[in-house]
Amino acid sequence: MTDHDVIVIGAGPAGLTAGIYAGRMRLSTLVIEMMMPGGQAAITHLIENYPGVSPLSGAELASRMQEQMESFGAVLVSDTVTGIERTGDHFTVMRGSGPTTARAVVIASGTGYRELGIPGEKEFVGRGVSYCATCDGPFYRDQEVAVVGGGNSALQEALYLTGLVTKVYLIHRRDEFRAHPVLAERVRAHEKIECICSHTVESIEGSGAGVERLNLKPVGEGEKRVLEVPGVFLFVGLKPKTEFLGDLIETNEWGFITAGEDTRTNVPGICAAGDCREKPLRQIATAVGDGATAVFAIERYLDDGEW
Repeated sequence: MTDHDVIVIGAGPAGLTAGIYAGRMRLSTLVIEMMMPGGQAAITHLIENYPGVSPLSGAELASRMQEQMESFGAVLVSDTVTGIERTGDHFTVMRGSGPTTARAVVIASGTGYRELGIPGEKEFVGRGVSYCATCDGPFYRDQEVAVVGGGNSALQEALYLTGLVTKVYLIHRRDEFRAHPVLAERVRAHEKIECICSHTVESIEGSGAGVERLNLKPVGEGEKRVLEVPGVFLFVGLKPKTEFLGDLIETNEWGFITAGEDTRTNVPGICAAGDCREKPLRQIATAVGDGATAVFAIERYLDDGEW
């Protein structure tokens, strides 16, 4: 006898969707989230590309999804998962509050922000170095700040910051942005954003009060540059939150879980959904699709053992 039919690890869009579908199927469902429901989406200032939904904040979308999930009976708890073990025909999920068992597991643990790994980065986290403009942008109201990165997240956060600060320096190591063209167009046209392309941040310097300057170096020829800013926001990529899995499940060289479009992993009874899965596109729409697909696979597995 297990504690639950399904345990979902992570309450981002993929995990919340898995909870909705599992609850509707009348499966006993526990969803475990170590931070806030919604994952990376919850700290997104504006979501305007989710089909059929008018532009809204990530926090509002996450709240709606959580409410819908709980209406179907899935239970959300705040806890940390440290490992998963297979015992016979069920799984034991190791939690900070103690082990919990289930017949199947959906891993929807998401991703975290990748670090630059440069001098001064770790020393000034929380004192000028941030990975969340929505969280920390208000601290720099009416000041100048820097954003590092060239993908969707970097450009979205740079645009968000323009509503708070006097100027945003957007630093990218390539000469063209990797973000969607519509975002790149908005950024290049914005009067408060100065794009510094083909440059990298060499180091971050400051004092006991926090960050004071960034030392930039060109990619190729050119002179180094110093930016006097009290805050820098880093958006240089994502890394999967899969360390707790150990060797239980196959992952690729970057730690993303190896699972196909059916979300099935190499371990029968465990599916991977959302950003932690190896996939070409990480968006709310694709995460929601993964969450629904994972529960479909698990329902069949619980019924007849098919994998």
